[in-house]
Amino acid sequence: MAIQWYPGHMTQARKKAEETMEFTDMVIEVLDARVPAASHNPMIDEMRLFRQRPQLKILNKADLADPAATQAWLNYFNSQPNTKAVALSCKKPGDANKIPKHCLAITPHRGTHLKPLRMLIMGIPNVGKSTLMNALLNRRVAKVGDEPAVTKSQQRFDLSETMSITDTPGMMWPKIQYESDGYMLAASHAIGRNAVIDEDVALFLADTLLKTYPALLNARYKLDSMKHNGGLLDVSKMDGVDLLEAIARRRSYKRHDGLWDMEKTAMALLTDYRSGAIGRISLETPSSRALMMQADSPLAEPAPNEAAQTPD
Repeated sequence: MAIQWYPGHMTQARKKAEETMEFTDMVIEVLDARVPAASHNPMIDEMRLFRQRPQLKILNKADLADPAATQAWLNYFNSQPNTKAVALSCKKPGDANKIPKHCLAITPHRGTHLKPLRMLIMGIPNVGKSTLMNALLNRRVAKVGDEPAVTKSQQRFDLSETMSITDTPGMMWPKIQYESDGYMLAASHAIGRNAVIDEDVALFLADTLLKTYPALLNARYKLDSMKHNGGLLDVSKMDGVDLLEAIARRRSYKRHDGLWDMEKTAMALLTDYRSGAIGRISLETPSSRALMMQADSPLAEPAPNEAAQTPD
C-alpha cells in the first residue's frame, strides 16, 4: 500500500511560505529524530536554496530516539554546507532555549537592532513545531495536538528586540517517493489516520522492530516466556504477524467472536512506539537509508487524473 497524504490547505501553506522566505534570514527545520530523513520535506530545500538561506536542523523528540542513530544523523547533517544540526526535546525548556544561540552562530551578520534576525520555522506535521514555539516564547501561543496538521496558518512572534520567528503550518509534499517512508511517517504519527490502515502500519513497524530492536520488544512484551507449540516463543524466528498475535495473546485482546482483536493490537503497538514505552528507537540510520534507496525503486508517479490532495 502506497501512503500519500496531502491535505488541501497545504497548497496554500506552501505558497505563503515561499513568499515569507524572501524576507527570512534562515530556516529552522524541525525533524522527527526517529526518522530524520523520512520526515524531511524536500520542498523546504527547494525554497531555501532558491533564496540561498542557511538552515538549522532540529532533530526533535531525541529523548525517544536511539542515541547512537541520532549521533550518526548529526554527523551526516553537519557535514552538509550551510547546515547546523542539533538534537533535543522541545518538551524540555532548557533545550529550546539553546536555539537562538545556534541561529545567531549560523547568521553572525544578523541579530542587531539595525539587522534583526528573522527566522522561519518549518517541518512536516506533528514533529513538534508548536511545542517548540511555546517553549521558545515561554507561553502558549501555538495550538498543540496529538494529531497531524493542527496548525493551519502562519504566525510571527518577536523573541527579542533583535530576533523574530515565523511559525508555519506542517507541510507534507504531494508525493512520498519511497513506500517505506510513508510507513515510517505513519508509524510516527506524522500522517493523518484518514490516509492509512493502522494494521498495515503496525505490521510494517513490527517487522522493522523485530529486525532492529528484538531485545526491546522482548523486554516490553515478555515474548520469550510465552508458550508456543509445546515450547517457548523464539523471537528470532518471528515475523510481524507473529508479533502482533503474541501481543494480542499477552494482553488478551479478543473480539466478541473469539478471534484476536488485531485492530486493537495494532494501535497498542503503535502507541507503545510513539510514547517510547518500548524504548528509545530509531527507524532509520544514514547507512540503512542508503541501503533502502539502493534496494527500493521510487514509487510511480500518479496518473494525471488522480487527485493529489486528500481532505484535511
